[in-house]
Amino acid sequence: MARVAVVGGGISGLATALMLGRRGHTVTLFEQDAREAGEDLDRDFFRWHRPRVPQADQPHSFLAPVRTVLRAETPDVYADLLARGAHEYHEFDWFGQHPPHRPGDEDLVTVRTRRIVLEAALSAALRRESAVDVRRGRRVSGLTFEEGRPARVTGVRVGEETCPADLVVDASGRRSKVPHWLVAAGCRPPLVESHRAGIAYLCRWYRLRADGPQDPGRVKTGSAAAFALAGVFPSDNNVFAANIVLATDDPSRAALTDPAVFEAAARLFPACAAWLDLDPEPQSDVLAMAGLDNRWTALVDDNGPVATGLTNVGDSLVHTNPTFGHGVALGLLAAQHVATHADRIVADPAHHHNWSMSALRPWFEEQAAADRANAERLAEGAPLSDRRAAARAVCAFEDPVVMRARAQVRHLVRTAGDAYGTDEVERHVTAWLAAHPEYEPEHDGPTREQWEALIPG
Repeated sequence: MARVAVVGGGISGLATALMLGRRGHTVTLFEQDAREAGEDLDRDFFRWHRPRVPQADQPHSFLAPVRTVLRAETPDVYADLLARGAHEYHEFDWFGQHPPHRPGDEDLVTVRTRRIVLEAALSAALRRESAVDVRRGRRVSGLTFEEGRPARVTGVRVGEETCPADLVVDASGRRSKVPHWLVAAGCRPPLVESHRAGIAYLCRWYRLRADGPQDPGRVKTGSAAAFALAGVFPSDNNVFAANIVLATDDPSRAALTDPAVFEAAARLFPACAAWLDLDPEPQSDVLAMAGLDNRWTALVDDNGPVATGLTNVGDSLVHTNPTFGHGVALGLLAAQHVATHADRIVADPAHHHNWSMSALRPWFEEQAAADRANAERLAEGAPLSDRRAAARAVCAFEDPVVMRARAQVRHLVRTAGDAYGTDEVERHVTAWLAAHPEYEPEHDGPTREQWEALIPG
């Protein structure tokens, strides 16, 4: 069993510490924020200023790996998550009646909840875990090293205190100081690959009224215009978010921070309009997030590990723009791998890197490619041009075979090429096109002229 120091108390850090502790390792988790998610979810979500976690108040949908990892590793946390108001949505629920079952269908489930609910459930579990010492309000200021080729990380520094460890897990997010500390100690720098996303998010939170309508009916949660994406994130406890995505240099972006302008613009998209027509109560201002990128940080280069005794999880390892909602899923998969193989990673840190390249890297690359295409399309206001791809997206909501492929991609089960490239899916899309010979790709959102009419001059 290893002594492990976890740097960072976000979801990935909390989950890594909990899984390690339950496997018998001695764990100390350091989180510089003294506050933790508690029992008042709305207070913690809407009134906790968290500049180091800009995604904390943005909408989330937890994909299949979140559910499968939690149910396998920490079933009590998953039960607590549901008890606090999170709820499950199976992709086949769209059809009302599910098609004949195929192996794996049972996992195509989104957990609809705000991020704070999972943080609260994990924090509560850690308070019960004697093998984990959670030290909040304690900022790690550096690493300790033992000379060697490569140098070995032997622990962390917290002020004047040193905490020795056989393994340090960097879970401190995309602003991690670990790369800087490694270079300052004379280690080779980690390999960092970064791609600007070129898009910005704006969202506003609402709550359905207890005495009002609760169901928008059978409506998709996403809509699109040539220059903008929009969607709704149904969440826990009758809360939902409306979300708009634009190119970062779109001239209308600043105006959308006005709640009245934002809501009027959101109503131009069918997905948002159906929910806003339920007359919900606004719960927040318009919350913006930009400066996004996709970043991969490898602690192993062509010469091997840049240091031993060190590994990374969560956004410290792979940070993705939230369009596909991959972040928490990838973070929990990495946490599970570190917890399962901690002793081996202590001896061979390249083990986690090699696993990450195989299990996580393909999703990073798909996200980066999709973001490049989205940024170009939104900036140019380009019409849909790929008739077959557009038809496939429409067909999925009419044909369970195509929906299954769509869900497998969405839930990190299969890459798009593998899921959509089967003979069966190709046949179903071809049949749909044959039955709709007049079909032409089009957006269901507003034209630019309709949009500009809402934006103050």
